[in-house]
Amino acid sequence: MRILLSNDDGYFAPGLAALAEALADLGEIVVVAPEQNRSGASNSLTLDRPLLLKQAANGFYFVNGTPTDCVHLAVTGMLDDLPDIIVSGINSGANMGDDTIYSGTVAAAMEGYLLGIPAIAMSMTSFDGLNFATAGRVARELVEHYLDNPIEAPVLLNVNVPDIPYEQLTGREVTRLGRRHKAEPVVRMTSPRKETVYWIGAAGAAADAGPGTDFHAVEQKRVSITPLQIDLTQFSQLPAIRAWLQ
Repeated sequence: MRILLSNDDGYFAPGLAALAEALADLGEIVVVAPEQNRSGASNSLTLDRPLLLKQAANGFYFVNGTPTDCVHLAVTGMLDDLPDIIVSGINSGANMGDDTIYSGTVAAAMEGYLLGIPAIAMSMTSFDGLNFATAGRVARELVEHYLDNPIEAPVLLNVNVPDIPYEQLTGREVTRLGRRHKAEPVVRMTSPRKETVYWIGAAGAAADAGPGTDFHAVEQKRVSITPLQIDLTQFSQLPAIRAWLQ
């Protein structure tokens, strides 16, 4: 079995190392990740310059591009054979609700899905990074389960794991995406050169976080597993828009 790993925190991220260690004996592990932190890169491809593929001392490959670049390059140009599954992560910080639109972790998995390969995006729900081993164990369980029980159609799973010891997890739940409130305003500051600069504000608090959502599951110390799709069509508005254009 060949497993392709990527992330958006960079090839040096501890979550990626934990993921590679957790899956190491399940098959051939190939890691292709960004050269630097590309959190929030979403599904962007680099089209204005060539990409470089290099290998670090630990065997991980890294690319001077986005998470999507990494998976696209690996699948369409680097590997002789397609991976059996792609796992992205382990991200430092949650990717729930509206976060999935911006997430480079989800984007790396999504690129594999678009190329017809089953993919899992793994995130840990805090930035403390105290329990990467927990998320790594969950990732291993999911990959093993997929091997024993493959799904015919390509699947894209967004997984969020509470940052707690494995023994404190209260189970797993298949969830839908919740929603966040409007993001916090940008933070305006003055640089040492007296220039006005702006930092993107923090994500909004959870708005739709009731039972069945990813937010609710992790609040209850459960692993949230959300199947994602790519079709953004607002089907309920098709008749209204047709009528509006007449």
